Parts: sequence; C-alpha cells; structure tokens
Amino acid sequence: MSQLQPQMHERWILRTELLWAFGVGVFIAAALSMILFTALTMVVNPPSNVERIDPKMLHLSGEFAEHNLGTAVASDGSVTVRAIATQFMFVPRCIAVPERRRVTLRFASPDVIHGLLITGSNVNTMVIPGFVAQVHTEFIRTGDLLMPCHEYCGLGHSEMWATVQVLPDDQFKPGPDGRISCAQR
Repeated sequence: MSQLQPQMHERWILRTELLWAFGVGVFIAAALSMILFTALTMVVNPPSNVERIDPKMLHLSGEFAEHNLGTAVASDGSVTVRAIATQFMFVPRCIAVPERRRVTLRFASPDVIHGLLITGSNVNTMVIPGFVAQVHTEFIRTGDLLMPCHEYCGLGHSEMWATVQVLPDDQFKPGPDGRISCAQR
C-alpha cells in the first residue's frame, strides 16, 4: 500500500501540471487570436510605407518646405496634411481636417525621434529623422483635438503639442490654391 500512495501522488501532480499547461496554452492561443482578429478586421497593422528623406534639407525644398505645410486638397478631392515635428513644436501648430473623409497625414522630423497621437482618433505614430511617417484616417466627429508629442524629445517636450480642428463639410472650404488652415474659418 505504501508504494501505491506515491504513485497516486505523482499522477495527481502530473495531472495538475498538464492542466496548467493546457490553460496557459489556451490563454496564449486566445491572445494571439485576438491580435490577429484585430489586425485583420480593424485595419491595424505595422507601417509598411518606408519613405526616406534628407532631414538636413527638409525645410528647404520639396513637400516639407514651409509653403507646402498644412492641409491641401487635391483636384480629385483627396486631403493631405503635411507637418514637421521639430524640437519643441509641430509646424503648423493647428491643422484643419474634414469630418468623415479620408485624410492622409504625412510627418517628418529634422532633429530627433518624436511620437504623436491625436486624441479621439486612431492616429498614433513615431516620426523618425530620415523617414516620412504616413497615416491614413477618417475623423468621425467635429471639434478641436489635441496632438501631443508622446516620445521624450528633450527639455521642452512637455510643451510640444498642436491642435487638429475637425470641421464639418459645410465649413471645410479650401481656398483657390486648394489649401485650408485653421485661421481661414
């Protein structure tokens, strides 16, 4: 009888360990399934747009020259926002975008790594010197949204933020040059 008890105890331990292993396996499978489901159904995926840019020449010419910054509406109606994240501000400080229309946001940085998010939206990206960060989104409600830098970029980091004005269609009226800014309202 004494030999039977240790064998039963070992079986009980083995059964308990197998039960825990099965539980952990189910948890890992569920977590990976949720990540995959979210990525496929909510269009949440890593950026694949690798576009290089010379950070030293950023403001001198090209799409990130000062006269090209802000919101522009192309002849086909597509809306593109270009902005620069630099220590310790976003240029421009205010961006006007339309409600319920696809918007392409393009950001670049001449100095250090910045991160930005736009409250109340799905926009959250890193802006790395030498690369263009591009995000596509649709703003679903009007109002002013805060756009802070969320990656520590130096002593003035806490003051680095901008405003995104989401305008209803009747107020989103670009000028003859296809550009619109917050001051035009």
